[in-house]
Amino acid sequence: MKVSKNSFLFWALALMLTVVLAACASEPNEGAADPETDEGEGTEAPAEAGGDLVIAQLSDVVSLDPAGSNDTPSSDVQANIYETLVVTDQDMELHPGLATEWNPIDDTTWEFKLREGVKFHDDTDFNAEVVKANLERILDPEVASPRAFLYDMITDIEVVDDYTVHITTEFPFAPLPAHLAHNGGGMVSLEAIEADYAAMEEGKDPGSYINENPTGTGYFKFDDRVPDQYVRLVRNDDYWDGTALLDSVTFKVVGEDLTRIAELETGDSHISNPLSPSDVSRVEATEGMHVHRQDSMSLSYIGFNLDKEPFDDVRVRQAISMAIDKSQIIDGIYDGVGVPAIGPLAPGTVGYDDTVSGLDHDIEKAKELLAEAGYEDGFSTTLWTNDNRERVDAATNVQAQLKEIGIDVEIEVLEWGTYLENTANGEHDMFVLGWSTVTGDADYGLYALFHSSQVGEPGNRTFLKDDELDELLDKARRETDEETRLALYHDVQEKLVELAPMLYIHHQQYLLGVRDEVKNLEQSPTQILQLKDVYIEQ
Repeated sequence: MKVSKNSFLFWALALMLTVVLAACASEPNEGAADPETDEGEGTEAPAEAGGDLVIAQLSDVVSLDPAGSNDTPSSDVQANIYETLVVTDQDMELHPGLATEWNPIDDTTWEFKLREGVKFHDDTDFNAEVVKANLERILDPEVASPRAFLYDMITDIEVVDDYTVHITTEFPFAPLPAHLAHNGGGMVSLEAIEADYAAMEEGKDPGSYINENPTGTGYFKFDDRVPDQYVRLVRNDDYWDGTALLDSVTFKVVGEDLTRIAELETGDSHISNPLSPSDVSRVEATEGMHVHRQDSMSLSYIGFNLDKEPFDDVRVRQAISMAIDKSQIIDGIYDGVGVPAIGPLAPGTVGYDDTVSGLDHDIEKAKELLAEAGYEDGFSTTLWTNDNRERVDAATNVQAQLKEIGIDVEIEVLEWGTYLENTANGEHDMFVLGWSTVTGDADYGLYALFHSSQVGEPGNRTFLKDDELDELLDKARRETDEETRLALYHDVQEKLVELAPMLYIHHQQYLLGVRDEVKNLEQSPTQILQLKDVYIEQ
């Protein structure tokens, strides 16, 4: 077969991505020591390893169905129940998961060889038919998955034999293996999928059965859930790759930061997720506890609803972005933890461009832009956040800074599930939120957040709709030449500076408060806790 130069370069890029890329959700680092405790991942667990781990977390899960949500609290639990075809490690490199190998067989077709002998928690078999059913379900418009954008380039899933699948895409798409490492690609048992469709025929919502009966192949399996209180998982003793060490894991909803710290101190919980930067010194000063730190691929931002006045005027958006001194937020609220953000992509992401300049802090220019837009005397608006301590504090800081240019901001704090639903529906003015580029590739960090086809629940909660930007994003995800693709993403990032759909704050470092008896804990750069090798020292 004759191979063109562009095709050769594309598959060279594909090979690079297969080695380098990642997954708004998963991964492990063998042998790495925590600088705070000097205890490495490679230490062997004692024979009596086990225990019942309790994680005090800020928010409840939205769904236990991999196709049912795109939030981190849900992904954190799902990652322990379900497995993906491909997995990523701490360096965002790809490794075999439920697929043992994958290779492109032409410009638009990938072949995946599947792992044999894997059983679901309901004792049914994992095979090619299951893969086909899962991918077709997440793409089904009737299911309306907020994660469908991950796979919307797929046009065909062919079962070649019991353990071989061919996946065809509409255009050459090198990051496909990385997208299949995302939690949205978590494999659900075929029986659970069929039961969920049966429930839909009876008038129930998509995912209603799977949410109540989450059935994967993972090293933990679902045991119990009380909404707004906890989700409990127990060890899967029939796991195909060596069982987890813990007996159980309970994800316990504890909304107050200081209550989570108190639970750490009493031993009622073993991990505080997250840990506020303001509480780092308290944890470090307490015997029997330490701080776990993890660099991330995340972005914290304040978004504007472009479907509402006055945020439909780019001058207003630019003015607010220029009026905010981000250092006040990063240094004063996050205690300097994290990297200031110029745009949406974190350093290290494929496609990140450090030559792009953001909007500088310039309060006089901000006032001029407001006056040009007809708001010389300012205006009144609302700023939404969920009940995350740093986000509430950031909102309060922004409220004070915007007052200096005549903008009167009312802050509203919403419960997590309601917050996600209402911002997806466009009921907000301004909002504080975050995004993690969990594939390590610019397509995920830009397409879902800014393409007009992704407004609402998939990720574009600013309701940005720009034809030129859409064209750039579409070209970039289809481009087979690496240099051309990176040049397109440079243009995308420059265009986003101009459009100013959000104020980019910082790329944070994840912090956890951890009791010292918890061993072998890791957190991925995508924020997901890695729990298979964790145990509690007795």
